[in-house]
Amino acid sequence: MENYPEIATERFDNANFHIKYCLSIIKKYIKGDILEVGAGCGSFTRNYYKKDLRSITLTETDTKNIFDLKKNFKNFDNIKVSDLSVDKIEKKFDSILYFHVLEHIEDDIKEIEDAKKRLKVGGHLIIMVPAHQKIYGNLDKAVGHFRRYERKFFKDNFQDLEKVNLKYLDAIGFILYYLNKIIFKNETFPSNFKIFLWDKIFTPFTIIIDFITNYNFGKCIIATYKKK
Repeated sequence: MENYPEIATERFDNANFHIKYCLSIIKKYIKGDILEVGAGCGSFTRNYYKKDLRSITLTETDTKNIFDLKKNFKNFDNIKVSDLSVDKIEKKFDSILYFHVLEHIEDDIKEIEDAKKRLKVGGHLIIMVPAHQKIYGNLDKAVGHFRRYERKFFKDNFQDLEKVNLKYLDAIGFILYYLNKIIFKNETFPSNFKIFLWDKIFTPFTIIIDFITNYNFGKCIIATYKKK
């Protein structure tokens, strides 16, 4: 896809308020030896990074992202960048992270099964994905999303793990995304200004609304599971 991931990575990399909000839900489960699959340019990594984490393995398949990751984290002794897929990694981990990655993988069920095999007993599998196939639009197509997700997917495919939490996040983001899809039918990537408004202006309000609605409605799903 022309200009992907460059445009999408560059623009969404600035959504720091949203990233910090998402991480606040699951940050306590990120510990020990970490595997972050499809780390992009490290937008989430730099926000959860702590010196006392034993190790962080960042995987990527995109050449530019691999270059950026190695450049951005070259001075971090406990961070390693890899181009291997999960099924080729022999090490086991305390936390395996998929932050807006699973939707890019055609055989997502196999990916999950491979991840479970790399998870230590007592370790956590943390997944964040876009929600609601009914709002699948131009941006999803442009960035290579095979799908958006519903709660049923998690009910059907994680029965061998212990559910820690499963929440919808970003209720206002859902409304903005839906309206943008209707009004700007030909738009592919949202402008920097739109991302600024969503991240810096609307996200503080959506934090309150998500809490009031008990995390039952939103633009994305975040789920945490523990290996028994």
